[in-house]
Amino acid sequence: MIFSLQGIVQELTPTYAVINVQGVGYYVGISLMTSQTLTTNQETVLFIQQIIREDAHLLFGFKTRSEKEMFNLLISVNGVGAVSALILLSTLALDEIASAILSRNSALIQKAKGIGAKTAERIIVDLKDKVQKFSNPEENISTLANNKVKEESLSALEVLGIPKRMSEKLADSIIKQNPEISIEELVKQILKKHLTFGGKY
Repeated sequence: MIFSLQGIVQELTPTYAVINVQGVGYYVGISLMTSQTLTTNQETVLFIQQIIREDAHLLFGFKTRSEKEMFNLLISVNGVGAVSALILLSTLALDEIASAILSRNSALIQKAKGIGAKTAERIIVDLKDKVQKFSNPEENISTLANNKVKEESLSALEVLGIPKRMSEKLADSIIKQNPEISIEELVKQILKKHLTFGGKY
């Protein structure tokens, strides 16, 4: 089984990517969540779920392990296929899916095209005891771009004498509220909080 692929993004759409690994192009189904983290002609690593059917060998790729885990949970539900799972992952964030399941919010799950009331109820019943970990917002600040901004900001703050452990949770909180924040702005906001609260936040 293929666990992961590392290569160049040869083609990219909201629903699939072609990853060129040493001259071999792999067609990989993806969610909008993963698509937004990829850039054509740039190298990437995707976690792969391989599904083997009588008529096809299918590959589905995910930027994070968490998204892959949620995908596998969803397709374990009777009536939820790989395409429906990707549509749900493209419609709602991981924590939103988890929250909808835990709060039995069938209507929110049905916002995903192709998922009706009965399927939404099956998802809730089958997965209500398995998605608690995804309901933590800190689990979902995991796109490549956000990680780069976070790590470079924390490094800059360490140079300024603020230990990483004092800034990490605050950085996660700020990035969640403003995913497009720049390194410079993130450093400024953390410094402001640090000066205001004396490091107690």
